[in-house]
Amino acid sequence: MSRIGKKPVAIPAGVTASIADGTLTVKGPKGTLTLGLVDEVTYTLEDNTITVKPANNGNRARAFWGMQRTLVANLMAGVTEGYKKTLQITGVGYRATAQGKILKLQLGYSHDVNFDVPEGIEIKTPDNTTVEISGIDKQKVGQVAAEIRRWRKPEPYKGKGIKYAGEFIFRKEGKKK
Repeated sequence: MSRIGKKPVAIPAGVTASIADGTLTVKGPKGTLTLGLVDEVTYTLEDNTITVKPANNGNRARAFWGMQRTLVANLMAGVTEGYKKTLQITGVGYRATAQGKILKLQLGYSHDVNFDVPEGIEIKTPDNTTVEISGIDKQKVGQVAAEIRRWRKPEPYKGKGIKYAGEFIFRKEGKKK
């Protein structure tokens, strides 16, 4: 039995959900999200809750059960509150500026890195060393943050690079003389 899968997902006030043609569509104050439904799991919409249960007793159905319930809960949270990730840039001369739909990164390369912001994602730079990524799709926000971080991962000797806010970078001592 999945402890996560057993819990029904509450539909908040101001959010409408509908199941049609193998997709779950959720509309809320921040936008609309859809989720493709899998055949191994049954979805029930009743009394402002969505209940997810395995369609049969097979291993594949039980494996999908908790994950699909979590994906439905992520849709509800996305259309009501949205998701946000913060990146911090550390290093001399390293900085970021958001210019419309392009994030301009100066990361010690011979050229600036221009990152095109995908549709549905908003990027802000409150200061030169902080990048805030926000949107309603949790997967897309996390993917964009990972792609930006990939340009210059934090190194363990001086800690220079792009890291998530709150991330701990294990520091190494360096060479002894």
